Amino acid sequence: MSPRAAWRLEALGFSHVYDYVAGKVDWGAAGLPREGTATTEETMGEVADANVPTCRLAERLRDVQERVRATDWDTCIVVNEEQVVLGRLGRKALAETADVIVEEVMAEGPSTVRPTATLRETLERLRPKGNTTALVTTSDGRLVGVVCLDR
Repeated sequence: MSPRAAWRLEALGFSHVYDYVAGKVDWGAAGLPREGTATTEETMGEVADANVPTCRLAERLRDVQERVRATDWDTCIVVNEEQVVLGRLGRKALAETADVIVEEVMAEGPSTVRPTATLRETLERLRPKGNTTALVTTSDGRLVGVVCLDR
């Protein structure tokens, strides 16, 4: 809500009014509820699968490989303790046979989309590039989930 709107609500008698400085886009990107009927399109945040495998930088790759094999995924998202995305292990890295840690084989700085992006616009942008998945993060880089674009 804008400062002007907050002041107007206070003038109307509302006693608990706050100015959310980061704005409504940030609010939606954090996956918080939004109201309105202006759009019926699905957003990336609504369709993202939060059950994607994750790992940490210092984990042994062979331990991560075992965990990922037990799932239907062929990727693993590298996050820190705050769930901020640091990298990604794709098929090639997960097929690696060397005894290494995740940090040595991960792809750094993977491309991400915001939860407020529509599924349609994301498909139009990423499919021509050959992408089969989209990594969804909040504006501060925290993992929301992954969307499989080829389903």
